[in-house]
Amino acid sequence: MLLRTLAIALVAMCSLLASQTTPQAGQSTPQVGQPAPDFTLSDSTGSPIKLSAYKGKVVLLDFWATWCTGCKVEIPWYMEFQNKYGKDGLTAIGVSMDEDGWKSVKPFLEVHKLNYPVVIANQDLANRYGGLPSLPMTLLIDRNGKIAESRAGMVDKDAFENKIRALLHEKPAM
Repeated sequence: MLLRTLAIALVAMCSLLASQTTPQAGQSTPQVGQPAPDFTLSDSTGSPIKLSAYKGKVVLLDFWATWCTGCKVEIPWYMEFQNKYGKDGLTAIGVSMDEDGWKSVKPFLEVHKLNYPVVIANQDLANRYGGLPSLPMTLLIDRNGKIAESRAGMVDKDAFENKIRALLHEKPAM
């Protein structure tokens, strides 16, 4: 019980610190209402994942790492959201920030069996998303490809789910 309490406190503290960090000089973080920077990266099977191909869907874009405690707490939530809302137009995409790439991520995926695609970020992508000074970093992208929500640090699960539901009810612009 004590260990669980300490773990929760550590996650909360890391989340608070992460939310107080800022991008490095010269890097701008995409703002709510702006188009999400596009990318094409390969998933663990080598298939290309292109963000703009998901236009018309609500995208939960999760920047994470295998060593990130808060990320490991959120991943099961995102799997739950994918199961619950995938048929309504939600697509989660995991973007690993692990420096050694697939060397760490593939064993993680073998154990955790994520139900959404995972790609490995490159420095260019990290820069286009403001340098990603903290993890986890999660964005919700609306059906028009614009950032609807951006959160550095752990999300509030219930509030995030409410935002997902609201975005799923919105129709894409024609």
